[in-house]
Amino acid sequence: MASFSDKSYKAKVEAIFTRFPSIQKVSFSEAYKPGLEHMLEFAEGLGNPHAAFRTIHVAGTNGKGSVAIMLASVLASAGLKVGLYTSPHIVDFRERMRIKDGDSAPVRLAPKDYVYDFLCTNEALMDRLDLSFFEITTGLAFKWFADERVDVAVIEVGLGGRLDSTNIITPDLSIVTSIALDHCALLGSTVAEIAREKAGIFKAGVPALVGEYLPETKPVFTEVAEGLCPLTFAQDGEPSLWHRNQSILKRMDLQGKYQYMNLRTVLAAVDILASHPGYSEAMASADVEEAVRKTAARMEFHGRWECLSHHPRVIADIGHNPAALKENFAQLEAMLEEGGCSSLIIVYAVMADKDLDGIMPLMPRNATYIFTNPSTRRALPEGELAARYREFCAETGRSTSRVYDASSVKEALDMAMRLSRASVGRDGAEPLVYVGGSTYLVSEAVEVLRPSRNM
Repeated sequence: MASFSDKSYKAKVEAIFTRFPSIQKVSFSEAYKPGLEHMLEFAEGLGNPHAAFRTIHVAGTNGKGSVAIMLASVLASAGLKVGLYTSPHIVDFRERMRIKDGDSAPVRLAPKDYVYDFLCTNEALMDRLDLSFFEITTGLAFKWFADERVDVAVIEVGLGGRLDSTNIITPDLSIVTSIALDHCALLGSTVAEIAREKAGIFKAGVPALVGEYLPETKPVFTEVAEGLCPLTFAQDGEPSLWHRNQSILKRMDLQGKYQYMNLRTVLAAVDILASHPGYSEAMASADVEEAVRKTAARMEFHGRWECLSHHPRVIADIGHNPAALKENFAQLEAMLEEGGCSSLIIVYAVMADKDLDGIMPLMPRNATYIFTNPSTRRALPEGELAARYREFCAETGRSTSRVYDASSVKEALDMAMRLSRASVGRDGAEPLVYVGGSTYLVSEAVEVLRPSRNM
């Protein structure tokens, strides 16, 4: 094995990205490998590390990342050594796996030399099994958590649930946050079909919690859970700390009005865990409210209504499907109406497989749009995106006078800054710049606006 160096590490990681399918490089249909057979064999080759620690499993169309990280923050506040596995990453793929050891310790990512050694040691096994990039990173996270002897790990599902690589675990709690139409080609064409896939993480005797349901999805969850596991709907109850929800929401550093239901789900999960033999004593000592309010800072979490700049104010959010963007666009319009900004500039990109026809009617009318194209094959080219939006405007009577396109994210952000400087109100109020529609767009925006966070 070659000796470790920063250069050899970067070469090895790039080789893994290139050789094994990753949604960062190719389409979901190319990268997604449903089924657990290869993941189970990979885990066995690693010594079944996922069996060495307790887990909490989190699935859902929207909100699963926020719920997972809030729970991790709460568990760490209880003095536990907590692993956290989420996806996708924003800048460094090691962001997918973090450890926070207790309340005061800083978050740690998997060390580069550990990642390098793992990839070199298991290269032949990964080749033989022809694993996906997500399967490799899942095995890496499980092995690191086991080697670090975490007490518990919060594991976010990558896609779906039933056939997701993470579904080899038997958790202490299974959570489904919400259901909406997304990745329909892989998960189902109706919300009921998608709910059934996500309910595939329910396990025999393991408490299951559903955050939000629709009339079409509640019967599915009830049917799957019947005779299998106890089921709680957070939407139907009031967790023990819910009377504090407005105070918590106002002071949370994970902003965005969509956090309202995520908070209810987290507090309902805390109540379930507080009665669990493996958690009851620890949870009694946790400062839940403080841990939730400071989640982003404590866990170094990014891309959820994150402020990347103050002058002008630049907000970035990775919400990308109609359900998530409906919430985000409504919040932007409310901010514009409240007068906290002089105008609204939206830097937007979308993946080619997303429901653009369902998204465009949600897009604020009174905004300047800069359409762009992140560096991924999955992105809809900026020219095509702008053309489709102009066609929509022509059909609906919207103005196209403030519609631009830029061939790169940096060019789009530079344009947004120039337009912002030219649009300062007489009272000094600056435009609000929103960057969203794609995780890849947010990732590149972070690299442009916060270069110190680069690898």
